[in-house]
Amino acid sequence: MTRILATYDRVTIALAGRVGEGIALLFLRVVFAGIFWRSGRTKVEEGSWITISDNARFLFSEEYAGVPLPPEFAAVAATSAEHLFPILLVIGLATRFSALALLLMTLVIQIFVYPDAWWSVHSLWVAMALVLIARGGGLFSVDRWLARGRRQ
Repeated sequence: MTRILATYDRVTIALAGRVGEGIALLFLRVVFAGIFWRSGRTKVEEGSWITISDNARFLFSEEYAGVPLPPEFAAVAATSAEHLFPILLVIGLATRFSALALLLMTLVIQIFVYPDAWWSVHSLWVAMALVLIARGGGLFSVDRWLARGRRQ
């Protein structure tokens, strides 16, 4: 039994170390970014980089009408955010800021668009954002590389 506990302790220490945490934070950044990236891609014209579709404009004027912003501005802001911040998250640049921006977007969606989606969806998004805000991008991020450069 002592040998099993010692092995468990070694594995736990390895997983909780910089590399283990770095891998976990990288995975979390990619998963969280993917949620918003895929949503953003549904709002643009097929074959374009960021031309907002008529369908997205319709959604913001009708289904998302509860958002206290002009629909045209909301469509552009949301579509831009769903493209910019996921890219930053994946590369780990401005990780905390990007996660905070997507957290605020999640709260707007929760409060003004889909208030019944807290336990099924938004609580998970908030949890992912909070981990990234608290821990940053981790070992495998541009943030880490830039921070190391500032210390030298």
